[in-house]
Amino acid sequence: MTRIISFNANGIRSAANKGFFEWLKLQEADVTCIQETKAQEDQLIDPMFRPDGHHSFYKDASTKKGYSGVAILAKREPDEVRTSLGWAPFDDEGRYIEARFGNLSVVSFYIPSGSSGELRQAFKFEVMRWLKPILDEWLSSGRDYVLCGDWNIVRSALDIKNWKSNQKNSGCLPEEREWLNNQCEPTASGWIDAYRHLHPEGQEYTWWSNRGAARANNVGWRIDYQLVTPGLRERLEACSIEREKRFSDHAPFTVDYSE
Repeated sequence: MTRIISFNANGIRSAANKGFFEWLKLQEADVTCIQETKAQEDQLIDPMFRPDGHHSFYKDASTKKGYSGVAILAKREPDEVRTSLGWAPFDDEGRYIEARFGNLSVVSFYIPSGSSGELRQAFKFEVMRWLKPILDEWLSSGRDYVLCGDWNIVRSALDIKNWKSNQKNSGCLPEEREWLNNQCEPTASGWIDAYRHLHPEGQEYTWWSNRGAARANNVGWRIDYQLVTPGLRERLEACSIEREKRFSDHAPFTVDYSE
């Protein structure tokens, strides 16, 4: 079995102080993908950020310190690690890192949020347009891909508590949902949403607003995914969302893959 975890830390130092790395030790994950590290690598000199028995790789934002950032922790040493997709506005915000193990690529992705205003929403749409041919190329490459991360988009009413009232809000806009669902078409050639494949009618969430009692009342959004190439469909064995531990406003999402 291979276990992969995806987690938006909303600040890796903050998550560490809340016990994330102690929890991670008990999970026996083979690969852990982290998003929104919100730190430069020279701020992560404490050994906890490079856990024993792991190969640790970070990609920081170079445009704004303490912003964005992604990481991969892997028990097995990758054959190759990539941190650039060739477009500086995206790459320089520290939103992509890929570890390659033989024919398997595991990606930690952090897709922009548009919730802060029109400029960032426009950038999010630009990222979506630019990313589409890359995702298509990966699908047709013959490699196995696991795309972990915070996509900042829900797919359907099953993925958000307040569906109707969020139709005009970033992350639930019709054009965003259409874009993501078109990647995940229920065809032999589309990306497989691991959670939705394993739980076709599941209504669990991975993010809750810090406002009010959203988490206590489970008023959430499912925006953290593991999207996999069709060749991995039959290997999807089980998944879980760690809602009870509050390391972040997001929950770690774990998927087990059979060998």
